[in-house]
Parts: sequence; C-alpha cells; structure tokens
Amino acid sequence: MTMPHSPSDGPRKGPLHGLRVIEFAGIGPGPFAGMMLADMGADVIVIDRPADARRAQERPRPATNRGKRAIAVDLKSEEGQATVWRLLESADALLEGFRPGVMERLGFAPETVAARAPRLVYGRVTGWGQDGPLAHAAGHDINYVALTGVLHASGRMGQAPVIPPTMVGDMGGGAMFLLFGMLCALMEARQSGRGQVVDAAMVDGVTAMSALIHQLRFNGTWVDDAPANFFSNSSPFYEVFECSDGRFVTLGAIEPQFYATLLEKLGLHDVPAQAQYDVRQWPALKARVAALIKTQPQAHWQALMEGSDACFAPVLDFAQAAQHPHNQARGLFVQVQGEQQVAPAPRLSRSQARAPAPGAHSGEHTEAVLAQMASAPGWPAAR
Repeated sequence: MTMPHSPSDGPRKGPLHGLRVIEFAGIGPGPFAGMMLADMGADVIVIDRPADARRAQERPRPATNRGKRAIAVDLKSEEGQATVWRLLESADALLEGFRPGVMERLGFAPETVAARAPRLVYGRVTGWGQDGPLAHAAGHDINYVALTGVLHASGRMGQAPVIPPTMVGDMGGGAMFLLFGMLCALMEARQSGRGQVVDAAMVDGVTAMSALIHQLRFNGTWVDDAPANFFSNSSPFYEVFECSDGRFVTLGAIEPQFYATLLEKLGLHDVPAQAQYDVRQWPALKARVAALIKTQPQAHWQALMEGSDACFAPVLDFAQAAQHPHNQARGLFVQVQGEQQVAPAPRLSRSQARAPAPGAHSGEHTEAVLAQMASAPGWPAAR
C-alpha cells in the first residue's frame, strides 16, 4: 500500500509502514493484536460506535489504541455502511473479535467483503472458534485454557490449578495466533492476489502452545501425576519459595548441571546431585529447601543467585518489575503521559517499532479520516 498515513508515525515508521488494517472495536485480544500491528507501523483505523465516542472523554485513553486512529461510525446507517466499505476497499486487512455471526448481521460477512475487496485478509478471533458445538457460547480466558488441558497442567498437589489471567488464552492463544495467521495470509496474498479468512480460536492457539507438553508426555518426561511431575511444583528445584520478608523467589534448575549449581549456591553439599529425579526424596528435600529459603529475605537470595546458572529469579510485582536493572536495560516498560505501559515487542535490527504515544479516544479521528478520504488520492471512490 502507498496510502497516506497518520502524522503520528514520526521518524520511526516501523516495518509494517504502508499496511492498513481496519479494526472493529472490541475488547481483549483484538485490540491487543491491533496495538502490536500499530506499534510496528501499520495504519490501524478503529471503527467505534457513536455512543462510545460520546463517552470517550470521560474515560482514560486506552493503551491498546496507541498508534491507531479511531473513528465513530453508525453501522446501521447507509452513510456509515458506505464509509466502512470505502475503508475496507482501501485496506490490506480487517480485524474483528465478535461472536460468530455478528459481522454477518452487520453486512460484512467474509464472502461479502471478499467480493468487494478480494485482496483483503479477514482476521477473526474468538474463544471457541467460528464453528463447533461451543462456537456461540460465552466464555473467557480461564474457560478456554481449561478445555484444552493446559489449566490442569498448571496444578499442584492438593491445590486448584492457577494460570495468570488473560495471558494464556486471550493474548497467547488468541492475539498471537491471530497476528501470526494474518501476517501469513498477507504474505500469501502478495503472491496470489487473494485474501482469505483467518479463524483464530483461543482453544486452537492454547492447544498448539501445549505442543511441548504433549511431546514430553509421549517420551515419558511429563507425567500427569502431580507428585511425580516437577512442572507441577512438586520438586525441590522447580518451585516458588517464600522468603523471610514475605516475598518470593523462583527456582527452575531442571538440567543436571544447573541443579548442581543450585545445590552449591544453597550450601547443600550433602545432597547428591545425581539423585535429582528420585521422586521419593522430593518431599523431604523440598521441605528442607523451603525452610532454608525462609531464613533470609528476598534480597539475600537475589544477591547470591541472580545471574548465575542456578535458574533463579525473584517474584516481582509490576512496579518492581519496571525498576529491575535487566528490565530497564531491555526497556521493557515505557511511560506514556505518566502511565506505565509495556514496550513494543519483538525488536527488529533495522526497522524499529514506533515510539508509543497516548491511545486514541473513541471517534477521535473521525473528521480527519473522513476529510482524508474525501481529498487524498488513492482512496476508493464513493459509490
């Protein structure tokens, strides 16, 4: 695409400069995927409802709208429909996260869009998928992770399984697989001249992310019995331990050489490193390690083991994480008008991501985009 772009691009245009994406406003993985595309330079135009635009000034600027332009369109009006069609006909991709059937009812079914914009990639992200017995059921991250078996894999003996909210299902299985599929389809469209539908279901993505666990189950390294599975936090070397100050540290010394380093750092010279996977010894040794860790504050263990091959890291909250020297050196967090946000990722050696700016309010760029459509060359003519 050689379409004009937002002035906010600045000197760092990003590797996706020239790509236009039309995002139908939603929540969760859809806006996050759009943010990642915008971070990398894509011209992402969010279509909001007029009602949301009227309330926009009462709400904080959404971080997931950073780098985007947002317009308010009444999709039930002829004028609104015409505007959206002109946007779609100018675009490389569409992104939506509604339940199955919503886009069809709005008049923008994949086959309808393909007839008018044959090169456009149609990205869809849902929890259960576009088809299947659960396709029309409500759900959230925790439900999708549960159905795939992945939530069970996080359990520990005698306790309910726990997985960080939204990160595995919504962002991992949903947004990341949506992005991957859309970029694959965009590359293919360059060769074929034809777009296609990307059906990114969170249950599909989460299942795919469990590929390593399935491999480990096949070769016998992973067992579903929690007391015999170090991934289930049953061992003395793969666990979260409490310190004397109430803070926590993590140990993850799976490999023999790293386990030997861990034993040395902990001063457990009487523990035979070669017996690492003798599960009969795990309960007693784990209790011993837990008691030892609890004799000192987190800072002590951090000074002793951080940066070594003991596979150690302190458990930090989000404020502490932003202050950690490694995270600061990597620039993992950015400040946008006093708000802590995550930095764009991943990093490219030549084409840097755009510098994060405040997210667009709902409908903020309606007049500017409509004026551009009326005057700038390259936009499809109104029908």
